This record gives sequence, C-alpha cells and structure tokens, in this order.
Amino acid sequence: MSLPVSLPFADRLQFVETSAIRELFKLLGTPGIISFAGGFPDPALFDVEGIAESTAAVLANTPGPVLQYGATEGYNPLREQLSKFMGNKGVTVAPDGLIVTTGSQQALDLIGKTMINPGDKVIVEGPTFLATIQCFRLYGAQVISAPIDANGVDVDALEKLIDEHRPKLVYLIPTFGNPSGATLSLERRKRILDIAVRTRTLVVEDDPYGELYFDQPPPPSILALSADVPGSRDWLAHCGSMSKILSPGLRVGWMIAPPALLANATMCKQFSDAHTSNLTQATAAHYLTLGRLDGTLAVVRKVYAERARVMAESLQRELGGAITFNAPQGGMFFWAKLTEGRDASAFAKRAIEKLVAFVPGAPFFAHDADKSTLRLSFATVGVEKIEEGIARLGQAL
Repeated sequence: MSLPVSLPFADRLQFVETSAIRELFKLLGTPGIISFAGGFPDPALFDVEGIAESTAAVLANTPGPVLQYGATEGYNPLREQLSKFMGNKGVTVAPDGLIVTTGSQQALDLIGKTMINPGDKVIVEGPTFLATIQCFRLYGAQVISAPIDANGVDVDALEKLIDEHRPKLVYLIPTFGNPSGATLSLERRKRILDIAVRTRTLVVEDDPYGELYFDQPPPPSILALSADVPGSRDWLAHCGSMSKILSPGLRVGWMIAPPALLANATMCKQFSDAHTSNLTQATAAHYLTLGRLDGTLAVVRKVYAERARVMAESLQRELGGAITFNAPQGGMFFWAKLTEGRDASAFAKRAIEKLVAFVPGAPFFAHDADKSTLRLSFATVGVEKIEEGIARLGQAL
C-alpha cells in the first residue's frame, strides 16, 4: 500500500485560500435558483455578430500573424487601437506606452510580481476586488484597507495611512467599484494625484467598469486628470479591460505605466505566457475599427440602468429598513448593509434555501471585515427575475 503523497508546496500559498465566490458558484447549478452572485456581463448582450465578423476578417486577411507567436508587449494593431480608445477618454498614450495583458487580472499579477517583496505594505479600498487581495498576498504583501463611502475612498484616511505605512503601492477601483459600486468624486481624484506626488507612492487605477455608466459619464480617470498635475504620471499605473464591455472570453486587457514598470512587467509576462493570444488581440483590434463598440455600449448601458433601477426599488419594497445601500450610477453591483447587526453569511444560507444567491461581503475586506455587508449583481438577471429574487430575499430575512 503506497503512502499518501505530501508535496512540498511553496510557503506563499499559506497566505491565500480558495475564493469564497468560486466556492459559492458550486451551489448555483441548483434548478430554479436566481443568482445575484456573479460578476459576469450578460452574454445575451455580447455583439456576437461583430465579434464573428472580426474573427473571420483577421483569419482571412492575416492568418499567418494572428495564428503565430507574437510580441510579448502585444499585437501592434491592437496597441494602436487602444491608444485611440484611451485618447477618446482624455488620455494621451502612444502605442508603445502600453502593453496588452491577458485580461486586467494579469496586469495586477504583473504589478505584484514586479513591485511587491514579502512584507511590503499595500493599501487597498475596504472593501475591494477579492482577487486583488489574494494576488498581492500571494507575493507576501501586508494588505491594509482604507475606508470608503458613497463617493469612493476616504482620501483623508488614505493620506494618513500612506504617511503612516509608506506602502509600496495603493490600489483603487475609482469608477463603479467592485464590490462597492461607488464612484470616486472629481475632487478626491485630484487630491489623490497630489498625494501620490508628495509621498512618491505608486497608485494603481483599475478601470474595467468605467464605460458602463447609466446616465452621465463618470469623472475622468485618474490617469486622464494626471495631465494637470505635474509629475503625477510618474506615479500612476492604469489597468483596462475589454472583458466587461466586449467579451471576457477574449481575455484582452492592457496596462499603462511608467516605462521602467512596463519594461519589467513585459519581462515577467514573457516568463508567464509569452504573449496574449494573437487571434483574440487581432479580433479585438478589428472590432474597434468597425465602429460598433459605441452602439454595443449604448444597449448595455440602457439594459443595466433599468436592471439597477428595478433592483433598487425591489430592495426598498421587499427589505425596507432591514437593509441600506447606495444605488450605483453605473457598473454591475449593489453594495448593501444589513441593519440591526444581521450577519450576511447566515442570511446567504437562508437565501440559498429560498433559491436565491448573493455574495456575503466579508471576503472583500483585507481585514476587519464588516459581516453585515453583501454584494448583489444585477448584470445577468432580467427585471422580472430581479423582482422575484429580491422578494425571495425578503422571505429569507
């Protein structure tokens, strides 16, 4: 009889654990369940026709290059299109001033690889994107949370934390954050640039949701505003993604950063995956030349805005004073808080029994988790199911 194998895994694995959200997804195959748990875009809104046209075009016109190995920095026609895309958002960046990544998640991983030593301090929002906490901890970071409110991170508190801890970097999702749904105000964005320059602290701006506004566009990105603050561009990294606005299956993201950071990130990416798929990069590049993205986004914005409105009304009607929330102005998420000290994890278990799912908020905190919080996504659920699902939550209280 053979003995059990005990592999000598890396010590760094002790700092991370399986995502609570991924574990929750195992329950979502139950027939009849209504899920507000995922952070996925609605596949019914994908521009399949445009993506199919673009894929066919690049395979017909440039089959060799798009099916071959490519440059680690990215497929040049896509870098050119992304340069134009960012230009329309108020950011001046040359094609060689950005690299293409396999989703913005890889950009965050590359920042972790290139910037974080074991024991380094990193400041994030509390709450923030769970995978970022896990990524930075994997590289040995001590992750510190800065509080947020309806207008994004509390900049006074953030400045005090930076002065106290001298972190290696600060990570923010300033526009329609995940999970908070909050949008950082224009005044706070400008202050963060001043703080970055004064303290010589790298600020990482993650912006996967900025195009998903409902009524009015959000304030310009921190990167766009850096043009008015001398020296601030030297302390900014910006991560973008096509996942929420075109298709997550393409796995196309990008990073804009100071030249030295881009060079080191490119080197580490070469070790990781050589390059992002040329076929999906070329497809995305061709799609951007078609001029279809604006029309696609107009539809997505309208649909998501209606679903968010219905979710807000349903929460007020069905849960009343048992819950508080700030209705988002874009993105894909509601961040809510149960009143009277109710525990969201216990509530989630009762909700599953009523065949409705959401994500308890505790895993989104690096420390001092607020166990009364929860995240609800409206992106993939039609309005009738939203009303039915929130009614079930009311029954689960």
